[in-house]
Amino acid sequence: MTTRSLLAPTALALAALAGCADMSAPQMGPTTRNTAIGAGVGGLAGAAIGHDAKGAAIGAGLGALGGYVWSQHMEQKKQAMQRATVGTGVAVTQTADNQLKLEIPSDISFDTGRADIKSNLRPVLDQFASGLSGQPNTELRIIGHTDSTGPDSVNDPLSQHRADAARDYLAARGVDPRRVATAGRGEHEPIADNNTEAGRSRNRRVEIFLGERANVASGAPAASPGIPAVQVR
Repeated sequence: MTTRSLLAPTALALAALAGCADMSAPQMGPTTRNTAIGAGVGGLAGAAIGHDAKGAAIGAGLGALGGYVWSQHMEQKKQAMQRATVGTGVAVTQTADNQLKLEIPSDISFDTGRADIKSNLRPVLDQFASGLSGQPNTELRIIGHTDSTGPDSVNDPLSQHRADAARDYLAARGVDPRRVATAGRGEHEPIADNNTEAGRSRNRRVEIFLGERANVASGAPAASPGIPAVQVR
């Protein structure tokens, strides 16, 4: 790949950012501002993933859907989940792009080598599902992960099955499954050292992301549900 081919998508993405350089301009409302920022960030992500101008353009288009906002509803949901997960080991955080993230460790989610939801996880998912049926402007992503023990031929589908199991559990409690994108990352996105038991335990996890679209929150038409997940190998 030539330097020129790398610079082209980057320039395209930066152009999207440059188009919203003066974010304090009075004529730019919150929706326009968020859309412009989303287009720029999406363009950079598309360029990095696609390595070409087409990837940057696709990324910019996705980002222009409006990005995510941290509304009062999202803050209330975060506080409710923090209360519901005290002492469980579940980490509840707000991501840099305004998504609510639940990082659920393996000791309360799934037994080794299985995709059956453990009893300790059910109250957490019950609380998470509460109220979501009345919030059609939100999007959900559920990502399953494993440690490095075993081959990809086992870990990749296992992580996908775990994400699907969490989606199905939420669907049984009123969450529209069409709003939920799932993916299995296998061992490919570790957060700790797989050479230690403690590290492997941290890597065996499920992550749930909840986002509220900026354009929907401001009264614009709803964006399409989450992008279909692609299993990484």
